[in-house]
Amino acid sequence: MPRLPMKKLVISGAIALAAVITGAVAIAAGTTPQPPQRSWHFQGPFGTYDRAAAQRGYQVYAEVCAACHSLSLLAYRNLMEIGLTENQVKGLIKDITVPDLNDDGQPIDRPARLSDRFRNPFPNALAAAAANNGKAPPDLSVIVKARAGGADYVYALLTGYVPYDKLTPAQIKELNVVKDDNYNTYFPGHRIAMAPPLSDDKVTYVDGTKSTLEQQSSDVSEFLAWASEPWMEDRKRTGVRVVLFLLALAGLMYAVKRQVWSDKH
Repeated sequence: MPRLPMKKLVISGAIALAAVITGAVAIAAGTTPQPPQRSWHFQGPFGTYDRAAAQRGYQVYAEVCAACHSLSLLAYRNLMEIGLTENQVKGLIKDITVPDLNDDGQPIDRPARLSDRFRNPFPNALAAAAANNGKAPPDLSVIVKARAGGADYVYALLTGYVPYDKLTPAQIKELNVVKDDNYNTYFPGHRIAMAPPLSDDKVTYVDGTKSTLEQQSSDVSEFLAWASEPWMEDRKRTGVRVVLFLLALAGLMYAVKRQVWSDKH
């Protein structure tokens, strides 16, 4: 059998690999719908975070998500950036304890301070995995930035659970789903380890907002969007100032050019 030249062999292999990758992407895209795009308060060059929604979102995180998910890149004092006062934050964390060492170097739990990072629900990743069927829940500090679709994906995931009795026979057969599985429309592969974390009236909002599944999902998505980029508003304000400065500078340069070359026109 004649042997292909090395150059042709490499090209053929690259084409085959590209075909496999393209096919895999097509399959993934075909089986996992893209999360619907929603209108968020923080979108656009002048967008800002909805403080009231972010505060409600923190309540959802604290009462539901914090039991499994860490938020390790934030300190409690950062909550003042979403419109809470220092005394309000102190009130929110008064019952939280964090691990520390006493004067003798012995491990203790002490009341949380504003300067403390958010408490991790597990002492380490191995303990987190052991308590969750072998897979540690992800840290949520930058989850909105880490997932394609951002806040849209987080919201879609939280609202995308489908009960077993609502699945079609084709869906059950395709994925070999059983009653104990958690089926989620927007999770890749659809079978997700996390049970539906939210439901209507899961949280009683302190501001009296009606606590529907959709409202909780929207609020906690807003909060996690802020947690992923708390400096976004400063960045946008700086960008606007820079653009205005450059426009003024361009106008000044044009005026100078006209003045310098006025005798040539």
